[in-house]
Amino acid sequence: MTPVSAADEVLDVVDRDDRVVGRARRGEVYTEGLIHRCVFVLARDAEGRVFVHRRTASKLVFPSYYDMFVGGVLGAGEGYAQAALREAEEELGVSGLPQPEPLFKFLYEGPGGAWWSYVHEVRCEGVVRPQESEVAWHAFLTEDDLARRVAGGEWPWVPDGLEAYRRLAEYRRRGA
Repeated sequence: MTPVSAADEVLDVVDRDDRVVGRARRGEVYTEGLIHRCVFVLARDAEGRVFVHRRTASKLVFPSYYDMFVGGVLGAGEGYAQAALREAEEELGVSGLPQPEPLFKFLYEGPGGAWWSYVHEVRCEGVVRPQESEVAWHAFLTEDDLARRVAGGEWPWVPDGLEAYRRLAEYRRRGA
């Protein structure tokens, strides 16, 4: 049996209110700029440091860029919570994670397209073995080191991850 490529994966297409209005293959979703759903999971180790990684060069969107979230698109019919746990376990290369805590949702509109983005957080206290097809490099960084790396501009960061990071900082400032 031939494996399905990422571009052929079927996704729910949603409207500006996050209501499902159809389905399309991932390649078509990106080519036509259709709104779809994604999850972002901030993964922390036992010491509270944040998992940061560089995406592989083979990624359809933002190849070789850095990100402070693991995550990805929701498959057709998949819920945000289900996708958050699946994506975190897949990308970190672990099993048995606790269910990521849902924090907030926003509509990302920027480079790469538009997608509903649900931000979650999870603690991963075991050894990670990141998925080689997704993660080219990784490290756990302190909040201060991450903030310096973001502000310093020496790494190309995924734009949607930066937007989620900015909104997460705002969310925390409000005490939510």
